[in-house]
Amino acid sequence: MFFCVTFLILYSFMECQSEQLQVVGPKAPLVAVTGEDLVLPCFIKPNTNALNMTVEWLRVELGVLFVHSYRSHEDQNENQAQAYKGRTSLFKEELQKGNASLKLSALQVSDAGKYVCHIEDKSWIQEVPVYVTVAVLGSHPVITVESYDNSGGINLVCESRGWNPEPQVQWLDREQVILTAEDTQIHRDTEGFSVKSHITVFDYSDSNRFYCRLQQKHHMIETHIIINSKIFHAWKTIVGISVLALLFAVGLILTAVICHKKGHSHG
Repeated sequence: MFFCVTFLILYSFMECQSEQLQVVGPKAPLVAVTGEDLVLPCFIKPNTNALNMTVEWLRVELGVLFVHSYRSHEDQNENQAQAYKGRTSLFKEELQKGNASLKLSALQVSDAGKYVCHIEDKSWIQEVPVYVTVAVLGSHPVITVESYDNSGGINLVCESRGWNPEPQVQWLDREQVILTAEDTQIHRDTEGFSVKSHITVFDYSDSNRFYCRLQQKHHMIETHIIINSKIFHAWKTIVGISVLALLFAVGLILTAVICHKKGHSHG
């Protein structure tokens, strides 16, 4: 009778402990860039030794893919999906603290999706979803001088390809003040999103520095171009000479027309 009562008390205590344990993961999707290493957080709260537990990481969008398995104090990845071979690991020294996070190395675009951290201990099972978004940084933006504006400005264009998801585009001056772009075109193709943004800039100082910045939620690439004031002044001079030449040509044409009409009238 004594042993039965003791067993029931211990069993109830273990059940109570199990019910208090909770597996937690990140509240928001994880965002990382291709090629980086990414840690998918998963913890038992309150901190509990997980060395004797089963820890499995799964992908569940199209059926079940085994990403990583830990059982009986060691990794057992016989059924691991081929795409994850040699790219996954647990923090073994942290398992005794309830840390079952997964390190995923050399992130690929195909790694984006829903993961499940599944932890099991005898009659206790809990799991938590972890969502991964893989961002692809596009090519380094290139700024070129497209043309000269009749108002004395210079038309610039900034181009970049291969972004995913779609980036935000900003033009800035040397003081990091945002400038208003005239036209920004973003198209999607097989390589991702391509960007082409136009702006007309004017002479602000002796050293005119203009930035083109492409930004995703967690990552940013920018480039700049420096246009010496002499270029603006030279262009203004060219515009001025062109205007004078045009006026002179118009004047010559008008004079010729008037002379021609007078010649006819005298005839």
